[in-house]
Amino acid sequence: MVVVFDKPSNCYHMHFCDTPVGKLTIADNSKSIVRISLALPDDSDQYKLKETPLIAKAKKELDEYFSGKRFEFSLPLEPQGTNYLKNVWKILCDIPYGETRSYGDIAMISGKPSAGRAVGMATNRNPILIVIPCHRVIGNNGKLIGYAYGLGIKQKLLDLERNYKR
Repeated sequence: MVVVFDKPSNCYHMHFCDTPVGKLTIADNSKSIVRISLALPDDSDQYKLKETPLIAKAKKELDEYFSGKRFEFSLPLEPQGTNYLKNVWKILCDIPYGETRSYGDIAMISGKPSAGRAVGMATNRNPILIVIPCHRVIGNNGKLIGYAYGLGIKQKLLDLERNYKR
């Protein structure tokens, strides 16, 4: 997976993709994916509705993921957020397919062992659903807690990965 954290471009495109968890909005800035979510961006009026080659590649990789043929993504990513958020999102990208880590584990890896709540906030603000796998973060007690799109979708993604685990 390629994770890029450059300055954002001012040219944004978005398109949609039907998936088993709902209709995803995929957005790019001509060079990187900036958003994959189950909701329109708040500033969607700044996006041109267009399926760019990069958005088409994201759709293809997501389709492969949902059909159990893709275990890692090769998309250039450019999520926007604070340095702490970006650091947490990079750590999430290292959680292997079909595995989970606790909020405490991520806090420890981030160098701030007592920052479990901050990790929860960072996962909640993840702008690139599935590709930055915040669904793989669970409570310290091993239970599902917290997910921006609801625990049902989180469970569905984890079940999918368990069923197709390599």
